Amino acid sequence: MSGRVLLDRTVRIGLLWALVGVVLWSFSLPFTKAAVEGFNPFTVAAGRGVIAGLLAAPVLVLTRRRFPPRHLWGPLAWTALGAMLGWPLLLALALQYTTSAHAAVIAAALPLATAVLAVAFGGERVTRIFWFAAALGTLTLMVYSASRGGLADGGWLPDLLLIGAVIGASWSYVQGAAASRELPGWEVISWIAALTLPITVPVALITWLATRTDYETSAGSWTALILLGVSSAYLGFFAWYRGLAMAGTAYGGQMQQLQAPLTLVWSALLLGEVITWGTFLAAMIVVIAVALAQASRAPTIVVPEE
Repeated sequence: MSGRVLLDRTVRIGLLWALVGVVLWSFSLPFTKAAVEGFNPFTVAAGRGVIAGLLAAPVLVLTRRRFPPRHLWGPLAWTALGAMLGWPLLLALALQYTTSAHAAVIAAALPLATAVLAVAFGGERVTRIFWFAAALGTLTLMVYSASRGGLADGGWLPDLLLIGAVIGASWSYVQGAAASRELPGWEVISWIAALTLPITVPVALITWLATRTDYETSAGSWTALILLGVSSAYLGFFAWYRGLAMAGTAYGGQMQQLQAPLTLVWSALLLGEVITWGTFLAAMIVVIAVALAQASRAPTIVVPEE
């Protein structure tokens, strides 16, 4: 019987959820860069966690959620370490010494790193075409960012910090997606944000009080920090973990290849940067790479022709 091969409906919905998360996260680099101009990096990393936790705690109370089962404590702890502590802190530290353009070079490897960890530790399987598409998208972003002056201006330290941030974030994606197969994505990130408050609150408060005279904090810095907490540290994960749980971590994670082109768009709209033909071409190659990666996936269904 002939028919049309389509992605499973659950997978397609999962990819849409992942895309929503990517859109929310596409503001992370410019917001972090703006925040570290007015706050200590430790304050930025912990402060965004405090904001997320203050949003999450009432949600858990109002919805009367039960404490996660014991077998999920490990995945939740690893997710918290990477998503709430590792990635934001290492990113904020790196952006003290280098540009957001250079940060985008290293961060471009995040989807590929997520796929590697998902295959190595999550038991997922992907095709050779997938690896080609993932590598194509990553290489395109890295070459494009480097061509725009994305060379580190702070020596080896920014690169090590950014590589650590990528590894931490990708591992947290794998662990968070595993937990999201048993709990709703919003509940996973809510527990993580709420349970890390005993760490994030004192760190944010102590570092802010100790260093506030060293920085000229502006309304823009406060706005950037608040938006980081609401969007990047909380709401973005709502959609992201739901998407990874439905579409698979390796394949769903490739949607993050779209984050860099989206960040360029926001840079043009919010910061007045010019989008060149080279920028447009790089963005289109990344879009094609993501589409190719999704088309290569195994979970499909056959819809009979009428």
